[in-house]
Amino acid sequence: MYISLSKLFVMDQHIINLFDEYTHKPLSRQEFINQLAKLTGSMGAALAVLPLLELNYANAATVKENDEDIITEDISYPGDDTVMKAYLARPALSGTFGAVIVIHENRGLNPHIKDVTRRVAKAGFIALAPDALSPFGGTPQNEDDARNLFSQLDAQKNLHNFLKALDYARTRKECNGNTGCVGFCWGGGIANDLAVHAPELKVAVAFYGRQPKAEEVPNIKAIVQLHYGSLDERIDAGIPAYEEALKKAGVKYELYMYEGAQHAFHNDTAPTRYNEAAAKLAWERTIRLFRNRLK
Repeated sequence: MYISLSKLFVMDQHIINLFDEYTHKPLSRQEFINQLAKLTGSMGAALAVLPLLELNYANAATVKENDEDIITEDISYPGDDTVMKAYLARPALSGTFGAVIVIHENRGLNPHIKDVTRRVAKAGFIALAPDALSPFGGTPQNEDDARNLFSQLDAQKNLHNFLKALDYARTRKECNGNTGCVGFCWGGGIANDLAVHAPELKVAVAFYGRQPKAEEVPNIKAIVQLHYGSLDERIDAGIPAYEEALKKAGVKYELYMYEGAQHAFHNDTAPTRYNEAAAKLAWERTIRLFRNRLK
């Protein structure tokens, strides 16, 4: 049995919403596949659609590890009762540069985020991508295992681990002292948290991330840049309260809504949710802000 193109288009948003629920809530893989089969009409159709939903790391490397313009290395730094693992990329040129903490999604430090880290370095910055799952030994290869570990993280210790990443980056000899961050999905929420808790932060860029509490917003000293997809109902529900709090507190911010874009629209390894036009424009805006504030 197969799923017709017309039915696929009718069900497409329902399928994407189901996948979003699976990747952000405690829905088991078997439950997800069973519900996917109901939406597509059969188990065979569900299994045919599944590869279109899941990440394809064959598309992950837009900047190669051996790119002559950058230097990459795996590093570690002291965390909160743990040793934090991280991936670092920096310009091969001599001199000092602004530093950017790159914060991964709820899949951990995977090939896609490492590529994003290299993109930041290619643009002229020190880029440091901590592995939030370091307290458990690092990001496991199995994505379901990785997602399940996020619920076991101690929120306060996790925040401290990212604050210490800022400290580590700032004290590297190649750093000019200016720091920013960019986060995606789960990492977008952490980027907002860093804006609240790191007064020395110059820039915080959050892609479709959880918003901070309104009462925390007056603590933000950085300029905040926010990117949202118009079809991302779960995250977009928090926009009005956040924007009102930003305005009330006099925090400098930029908020961009990308019409027709899904949650995770920037992730080019996610074929059904990646939106090339939105991703390109959002990244141009991100790098432009970094260049204006971190140089």
